[in-house]
Amino acid sequence: MKATISDVARLAGVSTATVSHTINSTRYVSGETKEKVYQAIRQLGYTPDASARSFRTGKKKTIGFIVPDISNKFFGTIIESAENYLSAQGYHLIIANTKESMDREETNLRLLTAGLVDGLLIASTMDDFARLDGLIPAGFPVVLVDRTFESQKYSSVSVSNFQPIYRSVCRLAAQGKRRIGVIGGLRRLSTTQERIAACRTAMADCGLPQDEDLILYGDSMEDSAPPCLERLLERGCDAILVCQGLMASVTIAYLRGKGIRPRKDLELVSFVDYDTRAYEFYYDQVDRIVQPVEELGRVAGEQILLRVEKPDAPVVERVLTSEYRPCGGEEDA
Repeated sequence: MKATISDVARLAGVSTATVSHTINSTRYVSGETKEKVYQAIRQLGYTPDASARSFRTGKKKTIGFIVPDISNKFFGTIIESAENYLSAQGYHLIIANTKESMDREETNLRLLTAGLVDGLLIASTMDDFARLDGLIPAGFPVVLVDRTFESQKYSSVSVSNFQPIYRSVCRLAAQGKRRIGVIGGLRRLSTTQERIAACRTAMADCGLPQDEDLILYGDSMEDSAPPCLERLLERGCDAILVCQGLMASVTIAYLRGKGIRPRKDLELVSFVDYDTRAYEFYYDQVDRIVQPVEELGRVAGEQILLRVEKPDAPVVERVLTSEYRPCGGEEDA
């Protein structure tokens, strides 16, 4: 059973009105009392009732966005696109950075749902939907962005990369490549799981050997790519697929540092998490899987405002598709 405001008041030794004023900043509360209230909230795992609070205070015209890595251009582009849309509708956007930490995400969820925002966009790093769900107040508007869960309790906007990855692996197999190495992001993420599943399916369908030693995982940060690349090269890979854009962005520089030439010495498939001319210097060297990042941010903005304005609207699962661009200028149909 979820904790109530009365439970918090009783544990903190204050009135329910004081708890409410502390959470909503509607009246002065001493620092000592605030600390007692917040300590009780943490201990009980209390989350305020969003629908009741909105009825009392009205909308704040502010949306929160919890992202795992603001230094990643992928999420930076999503944020900018979402903010452009929300700003045009008269809303502000607050950003919280988790650095792929589940504990930091929990802290930010508690903070932002305690009266600061009207709704939340969440690119979650959680490995357990129940933990995420337990932190979201009943009726609170939420849209999951990029990363999803098997449960479809909340609306979501994501990108399917299964077919582009499948096609890229089949193309490598048709070129005679037999030892295709794969670098994925964090194992717990839905994005990683879909991409690795696409690789395995394509390899099986193309008759390639199923060697689990050729599938490695980074931590979604660029520094985790070089150790994975080094191990795959040691294992004799003749092609490598990097399933995450930030790690892919350092791959070319690493290979060049080793004197390895894409296409000539090694076939490479790279995720491009934002379609920019900054990648042009190796467009003719690698196969690319380009994600519709700006569209992802815009649709996320549309969906969260729908949830804010119409809380009873049906849950929506929007799935966009990425684009496969083989090297040599051939475009995906």
